[in-house]
Amino acid sequence: MENTEKELFKKIDTYKQTVIDLQTNMIACPAVAPSQGGKGEGAKATYLLSVLKQMKFDEVSVINIKDPSAEGGVRPNIVAKYYGENKKKALWVMAHMDVVPPGDLALWKTDPYKAVVKGDKIYGRGSEDNQQGIVSGLLAVKAMMDCGVRPPCTYALLFNADEEIGSTFGIAAILKKHPKTFGKEDIFLVPDGGNPEGTMVEVAEKNMLWLKFTVSGKQAHASLPHMGNNAHRASAHLIVRLDEALHKKFNKKDKLFAPESAGTFEPTKHEANVPNVNTIPGTDVFYFDCRAIPCYKNKEVLDEVAKAVKAVEKEFKVKVKVEQLIAEESKATDKNAEVVKLTVAAVKSVYKNTPRPMGVGGGTVASFLRNAGYPAVVYCKVDDLAHQPNEYSSIKNTLGDAKVFVSVALNFK
Repeated sequence: MENTEKELFKKIDTYKQTVIDLQTNMIACPAVAPSQGGKGEGAKATYLLSVLKQMKFDEVSVINIKDPSAEGGVRPNIVAKYYGENKKKALWVMAHMDVVPPGDLALWKTDPYKAVVKGDKIYGRGSEDNQQGIVSGLLAVKAMMDCGVRPPCTYALLFNADEEIGSTFGIAAILKKHPKTFGKEDIFLVPDGGNPEGTMVEVAEKNMLWLKFTVSGKQAHASLPHMGNNAHRASAHLIVRLDEALHKKFNKKDKLFAPESAGTFEPTKHEANVPNVNTIPGTDVFYFDCRAIPCYKNKEVLDEVAKAVKAVEKEFKVKVKVEQLIAEESKATDKNAEVVKLTVAAVKSVYKNTPRPMGVGGGTVASFLRNAGYPAVVYCKVDDLAHQPNEYSSIKNTLGDAKVFVSVALNFK
């Protein structure tokens, strides 16, 4: 097995031009969600299918999820399998095809939808998030195919849709409508999060709770405050109460997360209230991004929020409406799970570093898998350029991650 791994690693090192070609073609397909002004993943999926059909996969299929707003009326999710010696268990490498819009074009030094190669870096929207994962997943199985190697397990790729907007047309729909896609013994690698050192093997995520607060008072002239009830003032006091109460209540530490924190509770967006200075706002709207570690439940956070809201309503004689925009809770993958041990060992072997299981504050599609009972690890070696102008992907990291996936596949027996 050791000689086989060395042979495959050597083959992967010859794929630099393949990395550039794949990235160049995908960057030219702006797979932006319809809700953000795009057409969806159709064009990119068509290109990837053409690539997959030229390779020696045993199965290639598409799970189309209906979306009338997308080009063609569907959001495609691609499945490709290369059979292993044991077809009853599979290593899934799962990456998403959709990208976020480029944002302010004045901040880009290159055309975001035209690949530009400078040394080890390939610039373009989506190059890192998440096309590096797509390419490394492809190169791993390409090496096995080119060398005539069948791994102990089936090696499966899932290129999914809609990750950037919530996965309604992606993994969430697959788990709900096509649950037989995955087997009970399957494990998952999601190359959609990491750090520049390549040491983060992500096994847990904080719960997410996005809240919208609408505070209702009474509008009046600012020179006659007694005639109204300032909703903006009440909002300000409520923000401070929430900030203090949530951080005080949810204060446990968890070494899995860096920094060691029980959670983050941040006031973020604030909507415009009145257009002029001399009017007391009768309505004020603000938002909170709450993320607590998995030992807490979102209901506990909501209960604490309710206490602060009740106190402010009583003191300032206002009404406060609280809406949940996102409410997600994520189970953690056991640090001793086989996929975690295999990934840590593979990363250490390939990158000669000291990887360790960690938790993150941001949400990934791995949470859907974990909540469905599947062991999942999020791993890739990246410079963290996701969603930024001048996003790029490292060719060296792409090849390295492909070796990590090969190593995991060869040792998943």
